[in-house]
Amino acid sequence: MEFTDALNRLLKQHGNLVNTPNTVDDTFYNGVFTRYNDCVLTDAHIPVYWKYDINPETNPFLIERLGVNAVLNSGAIYLNDTFYLVPRIEGMDRKSFFGLAESKTGIDQFKFRDLPLLIPELDEPGTNFYDMRLTRHEDGYIYGVFCVERRPAEAPANDLSVAEAQCGIARTKDLVNWDRLPDFKSPSPQQRNVVLHPEFVDGKYAWYTRPQDGFISTGSGGGIGFALSDSVNPANVGLETIIDERVYHTIKEVKNGAGAPPIKTEKGWVHVAHGVRNCAAGLRYVLYLIVTDLADPTKVVAEPGGYLLAPVGEERIGDVSNVLFSNGVAVRDEDVFLYYASSDTRLHVATTTIPQLLDYAFNNPPDALRTYDCTVQRRELVSKNLEYAKAQGLDMGQQGS
Repeated sequence: MEFTDALNRLLKQHGNLVNTPNTVDDTFYNGVFTRYNDCVLTDAHIPVYWKYDINPETNPFLIERLGVNAVLNSGAIYLNDTFYLVPRIEGMDRKSFFGLAESKTGIDQFKFRDLPLLIPELDEPGTNFYDMRLTRHEDGYIYGVFCVERRPAEAPANDLSVAEAQCGIARTKDLVNWDRLPDFKSPSPQQRNVVLHPEFVDGKYAWYTRPQDGFISTGSGGGIGFALSDSVNPANVGLETIIDERVYHTIKEVKNGAGAPPIKTEKGWVHVAHGVRNCAAGLRYVLYLIVTDLADPTKVVAEPGGYLLAPVGEERIGDVSNVLFSNGVAVRDEDVFLYYASSDTRLHVATTTIPQLLDYAFNNPPDALRTYDCTVQRRELVSKNLEYAKAQGLDMGQQGS
């Protein structure tokens, strides 16, 4: 195909994709979230000129020079009547970088700003940056807290999988120009899934952490931690208090971690976290919810059992299958937009409201932890429903249409 025709075809395909309206997935219902049929971002949403050299003199065959493998875990924020996403964009070279995409609807037609975001380096450079959480803090800055991956100097030469995960920090006023601050420091050997609380606690910066001994394994790390720092520049914390523990034979048996910054509501801080368990197919990641006290964010006041969202259908297929992960939530008045990635490959949105989340949090029962107690719990629900149905003259038989 002639160069100009091929380029025009690529541009037309991209334009059609990013301008396509998203529609509600009416096959899904759980009373809390609305899911949608299309992804909000995929590798195909990346601008053509981020991947191709569009000059025929230097690229006569219109070969893709810098391909993109996946678009996934995204920070999110709602500002000035606009939804902004800062997703992790993974190149075909396995290196991730950040871009800034915006939409007026929050569910579709996200378009990237012209250039990828350039996060400044420190004296000790990182190999890979990814999974940025966006916190609009009461100090006036928007903070981007992200994972920085490095290979330790003492790593054995015969094992190139040895890596170290730490928390990088950058801040901005406009989401375009970023100042890099020193990396987050804690007593834990490695840190993933660090989230900055939106408000000061006792006059200090507050952090949700995930202490872990290894790059993948949590080891002695007991769950989601909470810690305070006197400053954010630098952010050095001491004791990490575990506020949400890992629990045997639950959705968070292997590990759990904070997602986006919590949502402030009249009944507490609403957190959407991820939990991980082992199964025959490997690690399974799902999303769950807890609420912590407004005055004391270390105190859990609601903890409904089970998962809030899990991968369904094609969401279960991808680079790392059977995974749902979220590090971005945007709130517009009482509307909540949860941005989640499926199988480390693509980015979706699910919508709900603060009243629905609070109803779910405070009225869904906690995990009873054992089969017998869980069965008693379910029998009580069934008995109550049958009694109500009888009083109302409802036929609860399994009848088709």
